[in-house]
Amino acid sequence: MQEQRKELSFKGESIYVGIDVHLKSWSVTILTEHSHHKTFSQPAEAAKLWSYLKTFFPGATYYSAYEAGFSGWWTHYQLESLGLKNQVINAADVPTTGKDRLQKTDSVDSRKIARSLRAKELKGIHVPSPVTLKDRSVVRMRDSVVKAQSRLKQQIKMMLHFYGVKIPSSFSKNTNLTKRYLHWLRTEASRAEGMSTQAFLFLLDEYESKRKSLLSITRVIKQLSKEERYGKNMELIRSVPGIGLITGITFLVEIEDIARFSSNDKFAGFIGIIPSCHSSGENENKGEMTPRRQASLRANLIESSWVAVRRDPALALAFKRYCRRMETNKAIVRIARRLANRIYFVLLKQTKYAYGVLQ
Repeated sequence: MQEQRKELSFKGESIYVGIDVHLKSWSVTILTEHSHHKTFSQPAEAAKLWSYLKTFFPGATYYSAYEAGFSGWWTHYQLESLGLKNQVINAADVPTTGKDRLQKTDSVDSRKIARSLRAKELKGIHVPSPVTLKDRSVVRMRDSVVKAQSRLKQQIKMMLHFYGVKIPSSFSKNTNLTKRYLHWLRTEASRAEGMSTQAFLFLLDEYESKRKSLLSITRVIKQLSKEERYGKNMELIRSVPGIGLITGITFLVEIEDIARFSSNDKFAGFIGIIPSCHSSGENENKGEMTPRRQASLRANLIESSWVAVRRDPALALAFKRYCRRMETNKAIVRIARRLANRIYFVLLKQTKYAYGVLQ
């Protein structure tokens, strides 16, 4: 007589989990290969989801996905460490019906992620290693400090204009606040007739604090660029015209591994220097640069392109030709694409750039 099985086992089966991540709670949808199991809300803890899956689907293979967002990567790291095969996805890449758009809720979002995961319609974005993520945070923090410093610089100038304080001709063309300029701001401009001295000095203190922070974080980045995991690639990428220390390390921490791009077109698409395209039938229209981009890389690359056209004869000649048939700002985008190709080549081939060779 055959004995009754007392243990539940889903060995050999796949379970699909769609997660809509929020700060305090997750909306979770669980699908089996043939049915919808349950949609529910739970605390934002990977261990609780793991416990639920082990209780109701012991022995199964678990697949999960959630949209990239404010929570970063810690959720992915925890889910993977527990045994789930997780994907982090771009929200724009999740197939969405008109009904989903009209009735958008957390439950709807988790269900459509789970359905797309089961249908194998999702492609996860690249997940950086914890070490690269920490380095990336340092580099991005410098960018935030630079932007904050620029805002403070504009506020200082606007306050001078607001109270009618004239900037001496020796400082009027300065883009940076030099020591002499700051001394004048503190000793003379702050005491000008009608000036709000306390507010102005506070603004100067804020600016100098940001400047000290910028110097400190730049020193950390310089040291980081010399470490073994970046040293060789920093030499290679800085051999490309227009690429300096900050742009070079920004590229390395953002892309992590150049081999993950199967071609230079994929690499350019990641940066966001490919044109948008709207084609139908015999009509093919190419528009402006795609709105999908890695913002800091695209900005750094275009800025570097202005330097590159002054240093590399091949790029200078190409820029001159482009300018004959289009606006300068559009021409420099074409140069940025060429510069991206050079970066891809030197990192992939592990060969320094030779001026005037690559086209």
